Amino acid sequence: MTDWHDSVARPVGRRAVLLGMAGALLGAAGCTGAAREPKPGAAGSPASPSPTTSPSSTGAPLPSTTPWRPTSAEIHPEVKRRAVELVEALGAWPSGRGGASAARARVAARGLPTALVAQAGPLRPSADEAVVQVVNAQYGGILADSASVLVVCRQWTRHGGAVRAGGTTVDVRLARSRTGWTVTALHPARPGAPEASPPAGVRRVLADSRIVLPPAAQADLRSGQVHDNVVTAMLRLAGTYRMYVSVVRSGHPLDVFGTSRPSDHPRGRAFDVWRIDGHAVVDPATPRSLVERFMRDAAAAGSYNVGGPVLLAGGSTPNQFFSDATHHDHVHIGFRA
Repeated sequence: MTDWHDSVARPVGRRAVLLGMAGALLGAAGCTGAAREPKPGAAGSPASPSPTTSPSSTGAPLPSTTPWRPTSAEIHPEVKRRAVELVEALGAWPSGRGGASAARARVAARGLPTALVAQAGPLRPSADEAVVQVVNAQYGGILADSASVLVVCRQWTRHGGAVRAGGTTVDVRLARSRTGWTVTALHPARPGAPEASPPAGVRRVLADSRIVLPPAAQADLRSGQVHDNVVTAMLRLAGTYRMYVSVVRSGHPLDVFGTSRPSDHPRGRAFDVWRIDGHAVVDPATPRSLVERFMRDAAAAGSYNVGGPVLLAGGSTPNQFFSDATHHDHVHIGFRA
């Protein structure tokens, strides 16, 4: 393992600010929008929300959702399960149960600290009721006694007779105790305000059906804080693959987990892919040849730092490829400034 790639090492704290951001805490916000969902049935993924809607208690329709659960293919599946069940508890409530006291009751019922409710941010918008669909949960870092799980979700809220679509990505921090894993902190994504007129490349990415982006990643691109190399590489890879992006800039740890080295993600110089051509990276049934080819094509698209579940030999630069437990469930694609 080299000392510069987006990997893991020792436990670490979290910076309060990100260079170049004015007044926004990165790695820690929600956004509105919608995008295409993955097909149901893959390892570790939920069924997509049904196109038919189920009526709420007051008649306004909300989509049907499915709980996300890890599979045995995961490294420490109980860590992801613990992170996801908290996000699902915070991000969904029936009519009249959206207040802080009701949220604390839901969290307490899962044996987790009720103080986490105050950290939920965009997971608890003002709404009469809400449903949440976790799209994916991937590691931001996994060590012996601490972990970061990036929970990517969509959320639908009802305000009177209107239903709004939104969602966020939450960096859920966990620690291991004698009795198991518990959540210690939440850092919802804060993508920043959108540009008035996004560049042509960004507009192409947002319109490309072969690049499936969750809400926070869409907002990252619209904010103008994503490097041109990322946009170019996405478009190039989309010429060969249909890829499902999990994280771009916000909702990711500011530092490489377990170190004090800044991650390329919050600087807008990386993106992660959790599903390729309909195959989840974490699924043992996914052809290794597909993952390896995708990783090599990502390097050919200009990435100096490609990580995934397979350690590849070669590369145009030393240590261009890496693999570790954190990247067992996704492919990391990083760029220099």
